[in-house]
Amino acid sequence: MTFTIAIDGPAGAGKGTLARRLADHYRLNLLDTGLTYRAVAHALIQHALPLDNVSAAETAARQVDLAKLDRAVLSAHAVGEAASKVAVYPTVRRILVEKQRDFAKTPPGAVLDGRDIGTVVCPDADIKLYVTASAEVRAQRRLAEIESIGGSANFSEILADIVRRDERDMGRADSPLKPATDAHLLDTSEMAIEAAFLAAKAIIDDALAKRDKV
Repeated sequence: MTFTIAIDGPAGAGKGTLARRLADHYRLNLLDTGLTYRAVAHALIQHALPLDNVSAAETAARQVDLAKLDRAVLSAHAVGEAASKVAVYPTVRRILVEKQRDFAKTPPGAVLDGRDIGTVVCPDADIKLYVTASAEVRAQRRLAEIESIGGSANFSEILADIVRRDERDMGRADSPLKPATDAHLLDTSEMAIEAAFLAAKAIIDDALAKRDKV
């Protein structure tokens, strides 16, 4: 029997860090589904193909290997921007969703984080979490992250970028970003990662205890 934890939420809310903590704690497989879309975008960029070439995006999606997603390469800002553009194509989403579902079925189970895990990819997930935070807090975190590695950025530009991306993710016709009706909401605006982890752990432990009684 597998156990699936679905984590959704906007960029910068802390869902990736939370997903890694939970996967480590419960010894589950981990997939940042956003990297699958970034892999498609990266392939198009590498081959100098336009992002609106749906056929090329579909081919790249079929070739994505979930075991070879290089976070260091795929985390580039330009790749992220391109990814949110190719992610609007329904055919690309269908190809990647099948790969993500197969991953979730692999024993002993998985933690998947993304934008449509609880609503589309794993609607029957054992636990669904929707991790959010205000756009201002997320922009501040992004700025701190950039500065921590010696970079520099403009807060207003980061905030505008986050708001734009939220609108694109929430407004797309296919699999928009939204909490599943049965998701547990975690607002991390004023919550450190440790507090978010403990809150999520309490929810999961309760579900596991109930499942063991059945």
